[in-house]
Amino acid sequence: MKSVGLVELAKIAGVSVSTASRALSNHPRVARGTRERIVALAQEHGFRLNQTASALRKQRTGAIGVVVPLGHEVDQALSDPFFMGLLGGLADALTKRGYDLFLSRVVPQGPRWLDDIIASGRVDGIILIGQSDQLEAIERVAGSYQRMVVWGAARLGSNQITVGTDNVTGGELAARHLITRGCKRLAFLGNAGAPEFSDRYKGFHSAVAEAAGVTDTVVPIHLTMEDAYREMAAYLAANPAPDGILAASDVIAMSAMRALAERGLRVPEDVAVIGYDDILLAGYTTPALTTIRQDVVYGANLLVELLLARIAGQNVGSVAMLPELIVRDSA
Repeated sequence: MKSVGLVELAKIAGVSVSTASRALSNHPRVARGTRERIVALAQEHGFRLNQTASALRKQRTGAIGVVVPLGHEVDQALSDPFFMGLLGGLADALTKRGYDLFLSRVVPQGPRWLDDIIASGRVDGIILIGQSDQLEAIERVAGSYQRMVVWGAARLGSNQITVGTDNVTGGELAARHLITRGCKRLAFLGNAGAPEFSDRYKGFHSAVAEAAGVTDTVVPIHLTMEDAYREMAAYLAANPAPDGILAASDVIAMSAMRALAERGLRVPEDVAVIGYDDILLAGYTTPALTTIRQDVVYGANLLVELLLARIAGQNVGSVAMLPELIVRDSA
């Protein structure tokens, strides 16, 4: 059956186009009986209100795009515990402010992937979760597109408005805690080339460099749980174990503890382990995971507040939240 348009539907119902439109939008000025009759006719004749056109007339979509670019970790899923914690906070914050969340996991193809999302016109603004290896593309777009904020690493002179942890300080906190415990052979597990992880390693290495007789190494490890486990197991099979570890994420830390246990190494007696994020599961591992906490609920609210301020034309700056060392059994 061929569907009808709004004008045709109004003729069938014997009402004006404006009345038909109000009825389909559940407008209180339309009598209940009239509204129910028009909705029934719309269903009967296959009419579906064009929400996009309606939103364009109002000059807003009512949706915020939450975009997760995965340029260097293409296998990472949105079910990653860190993503889930931050996305939950964003969904709550946006809903309270009357917005829908339009979620998109993107493996960037070409330099204009972000331009294409903006050009689609489906959202009123964008929150980017992470910078991946896409700093150049994000920086270019941020120079001309006001309605965007980024969860990630801040850089002096950057066009980006960012929210995130002071990752350098987080790395320093972890290294100093391990050094205080007497650890001498430290390892940083993760991709030290990603902006946030780079800052974590920078702080970690800085603290190590100040301590006499302490060394550190970088073990490149992916973020997915199974990949991190296999890569840590392979490293331990070919190298002496460190006695202290900072993992770039809690997921990597948990995977490392599994690999250590399978080599007969005890945590923390043989190897002290610190994660980063303080995801919900961190306190329930065996042993419970010492970690650097990022307050993702507070961060999610900051992202939304800054974005809505930018949409309103206000000038705002980036925010670097203070990290917190959460000491549990693993270190």
